[in-house]
Amino acid sequence: MRISTTIFLTDETISPVRLARALEERGFAGLYLPEHTHIPVSRESPYPAGGELPRAYGRTLDPFVALGQAAVVTERLLLGTGITLVAEHDPIALAKTVATLDHVSGGRFTLGVGFGWNREEAADHGVAWATRRERTRDALHLMRALWAPEPTAYEGRFGRSVSASEAWPKPSGGAPRVLVGGAAGPTLFSHVTDYADGWLPIGGRGLSTTLPLLREAWTSAGRAPESLQVVPFAVHPNPGKLAHYADLGCPEVVLQLPPADEKEVLGVLDAYARYL
Repeated sequence: MRISTTIFLTDETISPVRLARALEERGFAGLYLPEHTHIPVSRESPYPAGGELPRAYGRTLDPFVALGQAAVVTERLLLGTGITLVAEHDPIALAKTVATLDHVSGGRFTLGVGFGWNREEAADHGVAWATRRERTRDALHLMRALWAPEPTAYEGRFGRSVSASEAWPKPSGGAPRVLVGGAAGPTLFSHVTDYADGWLPIGGRGLSTTLPLLREAWTSAGRAPESLQVVPFAVHPNPGKLAHYADLGCPEVVLQLPPADEKEVLGVLDAYARYL
């Protein structure tokens, strides 16, 4: 089972270059970065974990720019978003960004897809809250049309469509790995089985119960059982927890790093290295 990491990189933390080099030097598999374009100060949406919203949320680096830096200074490190708020993007532009990053990194990119929790942030992007999930589904189908080997049109909903077009570069291998984050349930699983390669369960709790349900939905949708990838995300590790994920057949687990300076982050990496 591969051991990757995630962190809220900000203007106050360790740099993307220093972190990427440190991860590859120590043998970690990957780096996943979150996305928030901004956090409106009205703060009407409660922080999902409860309490005050951590400072890092309003200071996150653009994940694609930061991962581009990481790609340049590494050769093997997997790169991913955890997660991209797809509904807040123009899907044609996002398809280009994803394809370019995957191309220049030699096929190392994973697109982590999410739906968001901050209503005010989404509203500033013109996204009606109730539509964000279906906007995401629609965007992924449009993006896959642009990644297709031949010019392919897609007539989308929400006023977003694309004519048959030349759109290069293509992602390495035809499309990046796509994983969907979110809480278990029929709605989330319909997204995973429709346009993704697997699931990013945040924290990884309850997988013994929910994973069989996802596997049933996956095979019912005609997907090959062995192709499903479940990657527990933002995990605070211990040996028993990681052994449990391995027993469940998870190919990868993503450990949470603190949004801290270089000294603290490297200390945590050294502590996590015992799990490699």
